[in-house]
Amino acid sequence: MDIASAMMSPKSYDEPVKKIRLMQTHISWIFLTGRYAYKVKKPVNFSFCNFSTLPKRKFFCNREFEINRQFSDMYLKVVPINQFNGRIKINGKGKTIEYAVKMKELPQEKIMSRLLEKNKISRQTIEKIAGIVSKFHMKLRQNKEIKKYGSVRIIRYNFNENFNQVRKFIGITIAKEKFDFIKRKIDDFIKDNKKLFQKRILDRKIKECHGDLHSGNIFVLDKIYIFDAIDFNDRLRCGDVTKDIAFFTMDLDFHKRDDLAEIFLNKYLAHISDVEMLKLLPFYQCYYAFVRGKVIGLKSIDIQIPKKEKQESIELARKYFDLASEYAAKL
Repeated sequence: MDIASAMMSPKSYDEPVKKIRLMQTHISWIFLTGRYAYKVKKPVNFSFCNFSTLPKRKFFCNREFEINRQFSDMYLKVVPINQFNGRIKINGKGKTIEYAVKMKELPQEKIMSRLLEKNKISRQTIEKIAGIVSKFHMKLRQNKEIKKYGSVRIIRYNFNENFNQVRKFIGITIAKEKFDFIKRKIDDFIKDNKKLFQKRILDRKIKECHGDLHSGNIFVLDKIYIFDAIDFNDRLRCGDVTKDIAFFTMDLDFHKRDDLAEIFLNKYLAHISDVEMLKLLPFYQCYYAFVRGKVIGLKSIDIQIPKKEKQESIELARKYFDLASEYAAKL
């Protein structure tokens, strides 16, 4: 049975539901019921994540819950989705055929990316986010396993993975000249800054981070809710703390709010004195602008995404690759 279609039925839930809205990414379905949100992982297998089997999806649902509870109390629990006599129901009878992460549903109009578009994000909100992120970074641990993610080998691997995955989109979401320019600038920066990367490891700047810190993963209400930290790949979540700062400031730049990016950076550095971070900032900003271009571009080949949305994803991906090129030019 098609799990996405089944979850659109109010009878599939273990509490009263009148209306269901579906949102989706390239790796997840999110079902909004009015009071709660249920996130179900798609049975996909990309090089950066593997949800191809039920045990893997169960494992990563639990990982998502554990990691994100560090940021927000909007995460409630992991629930089974069961099938009995042809019917699918959360916490129902019969065989467990899927799992979902159950969360509080918060108003979609309060997602920070939407508020940015309406010019409704204040300096005070940005400073609060800087405080939350800096406190999180200060308490993060570093150990032998985690610090390897700051090595030149892993850094180069992460970039090359992105370059390889985007090659098939050359001429669609990114021009070949721009692709070649970004790759050349990144390769040169890595080659010329090996000592800096090693110093960051010795200075204990390689930690378990959020990994996906942008305005689409932040709700702004009476308090700030940061959510959707990467759960499916330690290599993409762990790394230099500069990565989280770079992702968030890149996102603000993308929304034409470099003024807010500067406020955030200055406030963060006031909490955590790390001027050396500034040397790495455009490098990782380029990385995340490229990542966003790649991820959004993937929607253009997803057969479950409507045609209009696919075209919109192509146009949006191009804008991110343009921004990645701007950062590369600063290196």
